[in-house]
Amino acid sequence: MLSYTDVTIKLAIGLLTIILQINLSGKSNLAPINALDQMQNYVLGGIVGGMIYNESVTVLQYILVLLIWTLLVAILRFITKHNKYMKWLIDGKPQTLIKNGKLIVATALKNGMSANDLTFRLRTEGISDIKQVKSAVLEQNGQLTITQYGDEAIKYPLILDGQVNEDILEETGHDLEWLREQLASKNLEIKDVYLGTYVDKYLNVFTYTESATAKQK
Repeated sequence: MLSYTDVTIKLAIGLLTIILQINLSGKSNLAPINALDQMQNYVLGGIVGGMIYNESVTVLQYILVLLIWTLLVAILRFITKHNKYMKWLIDGKPQTLIKNGKLIVATALKNGMSANDLTFRLRTEGISDIKQVKSAVLEQNGQLTITQYGDEAIKYPLILDGQVNEDILEETGHDLEWLREQLASKNLEIKDVYLGTYVDKYLNVFTYTESATAKQK
């Protein structure tokens, strides 16, 4: 016979686990922004929904499964933040759809983007001609980041979580050696940078240990 006490305990534990995972992810909710978030939500929902009414699963077993899943998610998040190859494997990576006014059709098709969808997104940005676009990058969450000719600023960060976005670095007209020299002048390495952006021909660097912004021409 189904014990409502067990169901109540399992629901309470499930709620606490959701709150714990929200806090561990550093977000205010479980709204997915990448593949790992999607997977986390699906599996967590399956565990909670599939076990709370299952009499053969004890409360202790239920707790252990939730703890194992929470630990696995935490490990994956740590790996994706510190290894760009694992991040690309799990979350994917930004892909260039338009470069220097030329559409890369193979990339659009690979990501399941129809011509109608692409032109619609461009129109919402007030763009009627692809030749106006210097760069259009498809983000991991499906959003399109567009830089037009004449834009003073590059709209995408050079460094994220201590990892260089080499495609965007190329867009700035600089190379990896230049970036390392700029950071070395501030006694920094790429791994020390939490966020690095290139805006109005300036490199703005936010390190893990400092809240101040270092600017270098």
